[in-house]
Amino acid sequence: MQTRTKYLFLTFLASWLLLFLLGGARLRRFPFFSGRRAEARRSWPRWAERSVLPSFAGAEEPQDGGVPPGPSPRAWRAARRRVYRGSRCRMETCFDAARCARRGFKVFVYPAAPGTTVSGTYLKILTAIERSRYYTADPEAACLFVLGIDTLDRDHLSPQYVPNVDEKIQGFSLWNGGRNHLIFNLYSGTWPNYTEELGFDIGQAMLAKASFYAENFRPGFDVSIPLFPKDHPQSGGEPGWLYQHALLPKRKYLLVFKGKRYLTGIGSGTRNALHHIHNGQDIVSLTTCKHGKDWQRHKDARCDRDNVDYDKFDYQELLHNSTFCIIPRGRRLGSFRFLEALQAACIPVLLSDGWELPFSEVLDWGRAAVVGSERLLLQMPSAVRRIGPERVLAFQQQTQFLWDAYFSSVDKIVHTTLEVSAARPCCRRRLCRPERVSPRTQIIKDRLFPHRSRARFFWNALPGGLLTLPDFSTRSGDFPFYYLQQGSSPSDKFTALIRASASASLSQPILRLIQAVSRSQYCDQILVLWSCEKPPPPPEKWPQTTVPVTIIHGRPRLSERFLPFPEIRTDAVLSLDEDTSLSTSEVDFAFVVWRSFPERIVGFPARSHFWDAARQRWGCTAAGANELSMVLTAAAVYHRYYHSLFTHYLPPALRELVDRLAACEDVLMNLLVATVTKLPPIKVTQRKELREPGEQQAAAGGAACSSPPHDCLDQLVGWFGYMPLVSSQLRLDPVLFKDQVSILRKKYRHLEKP
Repeated sequence: MQTRTKYLFLTFLASWLLLFLLGGARLRRFPFFSGRRAEARRSWPRWAERSVLPSFAGAEEPQDGGVPPGPSPRAWRAARRRVYRGSRCRMETCFDAARCARRGFKVFVYPAAPGTTVSGTYLKILTAIERSRYYTADPEAACLFVLGIDTLDRDHLSPQYVPNVDEKIQGFSLWNGGRNHLIFNLYSGTWPNYTEELGFDIGQAMLAKASFYAENFRPGFDVSIPLFPKDHPQSGGEPGWLYQHALLPKRKYLLVFKGKRYLTGIGSGTRNALHHIHNGQDIVSLTTCKHGKDWQRHKDARCDRDNVDYDKFDYQELLHNSTFCIIPRGRRLGSFRFLEALQAACIPVLLSDGWELPFSEVLDWGRAAVVGSERLLLQMPSAVRRIGPERVLAFQQQTQFLWDAYFSSVDKIVHTTLEVSAARPCCRRRLCRPERVSPRTQIIKDRLFPHRSRARFFWNALPGGLLTLPDFSTRSGDFPFYYLQQGSSPSDKFTALIRASASASLSQPILRLIQAVSRSQYCDQILVLWSCEKPPPPPEKWPQTTVPVTIIHGRPRLSERFLPFPEIRTDAVLSLDEDTSLSTSEVDFAFVVWRSFPERIVGFPARSHFWDAARQRWGCTAAGANELSMVLTAAAVYHRYYHSLFTHYLPPALRELVDRLAACEDVLMNLLVATVTKLPPIKVTQRKELREPGEQQAAAGGAACSSPPHDCLDQLVGWFGYMPLVSSQLRLDPVLFKDQVSILRKKYRHLEKP
């Protein structure tokens, strides 16, 4: 009995001990265990009490930011359902790929309805489509449709708002519930919440939209575009402020912002807090509330002081002299200052939570911008200070590349949008692979023809995705401008392409040219483009050579010499006119030089461009000067990729233009290559000057600078929107050329013979 009582006592004692050790904190909350003395011994404050909590806002600042309560989650979902009824749309489910499989990717623009007005910005977008190689005027041949109704501004308080869009589009026979349609939009929603409400049902249409919320973005279907101003140029555009390979001096400011501060409504929270990081030295953050009609009614105690400081600094000066630029959200997620910062090489610091960045499907914004969080605004100064100078320079160079390649004009923005959309229809539901394709490895969900989709590398490296055609190759090592990066070199042979058009018989100049070229140790084959109306001479009439000579039947069109002929197997193309006079040594030397500069045109007859101030137009001259910007393709070496780019990148209307103007195809090819490389061509030495203009119509391409082809250069520059040609004073000669040494010591000794 005593033993049993002993064990019961020990068990009871152990239970109370465990209860106090493991649950003592909870027991002390009961009044029985917590008396007045325990309450008196408690010395820490009650952190939940507002009287104890310090405020980081000034006494004059409204604690609620003056922001009216936003819509409820139910209201947000309802608004989203009204806009995105096809929220599960993908290319495989809401796009008819059969239309594109028949005739390729063509875009049809609806004609403007009678009595409707179109804004200047939307007119630029439609013009950019019509200027692209994808445009078709035949709706039956179209793969994609774009409305003629202006859908850019869907704020019903805006004067650009177009009402009753639903009724209008439902009357279109081609609408088909929005299938195979692309809708452009820059502004959605209205005061005070600025939701993504468009005011009409987009159905199964794709959406190219600015200020896109990531949660509403449909990957592989929609396209996020930048917000650009109404005065954004149609083509060309202003160059970036950091020139290629230039080193900027250390800028005065580290981090800047100058813009509006919203006192009420959405977007006011972030901008109201920007003054906390302002130090007036290397960080300048200025806001003003002096905007809008009733700003004085909502002004707070900080407005007057902010307005005084705001006028002390010039916005353009801050933009030019700062390393980083804060890009906070405004009423909507996007902002005009995003493109302004890119152009100024001011690294964007993005404070816009939930923004699907422009063309994020293909562009790596982590190499050009600092993507921050609105909640971590106070940490931004210390974060950007930790970025080293080498990475800062890399950021700045990438901003300039992205600006020039995709954002400097409306044409580039629209063409990039179409390029992102162009390859998507290749995927048919029954042929798609089941695995998920990452957007980091492909620009689109192209599961049927993965070999035709560009890798992400092409979009984020010079010259950009628009100028690297996947129809030519998807391997970076096949393009002339990536040889240095890949550590490779072009093939050691060339294909000679001789254009014969002046006569219907074999003349002595073309016979001598074929024999001289065929004796080159680097010649792989000779192609003769026979552009005469009469048939070519029989094979026995052609000279006997050590390399094959192939006759290609062509039409009497100047641009046909730049077709991507399948017979060209080598990387290098030696383009020649039938009456060009070159020796074997000249051919060999030009090809050896080209192998060191495979992205450029290397050749003999050179021309230079100039601005005629009296006539307000561009012109070119063949006069012997110490400067050149063009090398004519009457005798030049270049990469065969430029044949594909000339044929498939340029719109048909531009090629028709050069066919109407004499010797204009030389100028267009030089403009195209300069657009890609941003570099001048290279002139090499020759024994004697090639035939000048007037001796024969196509003699050495001399007519390229005669009249009327002055109009050729001026019209082509008008299409590009800027002058892409780059001048140079460089001519490459062989080692010991014309030096007073023995002729036996010279490799290309025949170049000095008269």
